Formats: sequence, structure tokens, C-alpha cells
Amino acid sequence: QVQLVESGGGLVQAGGSLRLSCAASGSIFSIKTMNWYRQAPGKQRELVALITGGGTTNYADSAKGRFTISRDNAKKSVYLQMNSLKPEDTAVYYCNVLGWTAGWSEFNSWGQGTQVTVSS
Repeated sequence: QVQLVESGGGLVQAGGSLRLSCAASGSIFSIKTMNWYRQAPGKQRELVALITGGGTTNYADSAKGRFTISRDNAKKSVYLQMNSLKPEDTAVYYCNVLGWTAGWSEFNSWGQGTQVTVSS
């Protein structure tokens, strides 16, 4: 079983910055893609950014130029640096990690979510 613990959310004024962190633990053999999603009230969950095992990154158009995703494989962690935040970035942000357990089963785990609120 793989657990994800997120941290770093909070309240920030427009134009400010936040850094989200997500650490994976449990019976992990290897981690593939690490993703950040978000869900605003009344909206569907959307992919914000992803980083592959090889370090390739991809961003939603709304995040390009403002957000940076990174990972630390030794710490089994993924980060999302968010700059120039806008009120429309307000949402619950979820970490999502895919990989293989020590028993060679694939896993697809989600964090509990962390609230990001950007005031105007």
C-alpha cells in the first residue's frame, strides 16, 4: 500500500507564491509519473502538471510560465512551485503518483488534497 502526504497549501494574496510538497511512502519499488491535479468548487478535477520518471514535464495552459513541477526520487517526493498566483488558481490540489510496488503490482495513489486559496 502506498500513501501520499501533501503539504504547503494555504491562503495567499494574488501575485504571491506557494510551494506544494507530496511525499510517498510504503512498499514502493519504482515511481513513474508524478502529477498534480486541482479541483475548484463546482468544477471537474483537472491536471495541472506532470513529471515523468525521466524528468519530462508538461503543464496545463493555465499553469505554463507560472508553475514548476519537480521531483526528488531519493525522497520519493514531488513538488509544485506556484508563482504569480491568481484568484482562479483557488482549488484543492491533489498529488497523484503512479508506479510499481515491491511486489511488482502497479499502483495509482492519490493524496488527501491541500487547499490553496488566492485572494484578490
